[in-house]
Amino acid sequence: MSTKFPQFKLKSDLRMPAEYVIELYQLFEDNDLQIWVDGGWGVDALLEEQTREHADLDLAIDHAHEAKMRELLSERGYKVVQTNDKTDWQYVLGDGHYLIDVHVFGFDEAGNNTYGTKYPKDSLTGTGSINGVVVRCIEPKWMVQFHTRYELTDADRHDVAALCDKFKIPLPPEHQ
Repeated sequence: MSTKFPQFKLKSDLRMPAEYVIELYQLFEDNDLQIWVDGGWGVDALLEEQTREHADLDLAIDHAHEAKMRELLSERGYKVVQTNDKTDWQYVLGDGHYLIDVHVFGFDEAGNNTYGTKYPKDSLTGTGSINGVVVRCIEPKWMVQFHTRYELTDADRHDVAALCDKFKIPLPPEHQ
């Protein structure tokens, strides 16, 4: 474990390095698949620097492109791993070394969320960078709001405080 970053209890002993996040992001881009980086890596993308270690990569993808994403990852040895929150639209893929927490959504022509994870359309408008590579991610105000919907960890508090500071967003009551 690195001593460079704060030591938070993560949900896995595995670590997802920045270089591999970019490799996966580029794989999807090269195959005309748009993904949005969510979760801890999404926070660090918005902050434009890695602030802590990450056990996985959370990504959001349109249901229309999910099969192609799964095919590309299957070719790399990824398969669904057992989790407590597995659904058809939220599941974790693993290859024995890395974990990818997949959040699938779908919108109709009017922009209404009609499938899976209930991302508001305007939450998918953020951009950030990981190791200098520009990536799509969750918009900062939505990222903060998404970090108030479950039992918070020290890592969540760290992430939200950093986002609120950088983007001048009021700290939610749950984080005070």
